[in-house]
Amino acid sequence: MEEKQDILEELTLPGNVTAKDVEFKVVFNKKKYDVIFNLDSTIAQLKEHLHTIIGVPKEMQKLMVKGLAHDDKSLRDSGIISGSKVMVIGSTFDDVLALSHQTATWIPEDKLKPASAIKEPLCHQKIHKKVLDKGLPEDVMPGVKNAKEGLPPHPLNGMCSRGKVRLTFKMENDQIWIGTKERTEKISMSSIKTIVNEPIEGHEEYHIIGIQLGPTEASRYWIYWIPCQYVDAIKETILGKWHYF
Repeated sequence: MEEKQDILEELTLPGNVTAKDVEFKVVFNKKKYDVIFNLDSTIAQLKEHLHTIIGVPKEMQKLMVKGLAHDDKSLRDSGIISGSKVMVIGSTFDDVLALSHQTATWIPEDKLKPASAIKEPLCHQKIHKKVLDKGLPEDVMPGVKNAKEGLPPHPLNGMCSRGKVRLTFKMENDQIWIGTKERTEKISMSSIKTIVNEPIEGHEEYHIIGIQLGPTEASRYWIYWIPCQYVDAIKETILGKWHYF
């Protein structure tokens, strides 16, 4: 019999199980853990417990249940029930240190670009203006200016790039799927170097985002008319909180 790819490990809290305890699965790096925890405990407390299991500091964990779970919410309020699957995305200190110890490139002072060389806004650049001048897509999702929301349970659709684009977040595979009429690109979130974004002038309830798939800016995949309220959640889901430290 072929060995299963997923490794299942039994992990419980010390002490007797109470009526308020719930058993659910935690998935991290393709490993599954059976966890028993109190429904009235907060997500922050669960993260502290998971730190001892998976080695990821609580500050660097993202817990996905039905979207991003917030630290101040209880497990009950976050929708965790018996048999739920909780996805964990995060980086250990070793991962972060490995990045921070990469060799820096020294740039002579005379090669540095002056402040006057700052690039013009994305929406004014010819490559982007050509797309934006076509106007707001008819089926774009409503945007809310100056708002922040977690990712919805369904794909984000109605945006455009070379054509219509749909974004699907496959947390169980640590992937983002970029779907077009012709094909669906399945991209590992850990391979994404950075994400840039900027509000669209005159339509600030929507943003342009560039997902950088390689080492240079030339590898950025541009998506237009992203609803403003989902931009931070997209970046946090793909890059993780530690990216902002």
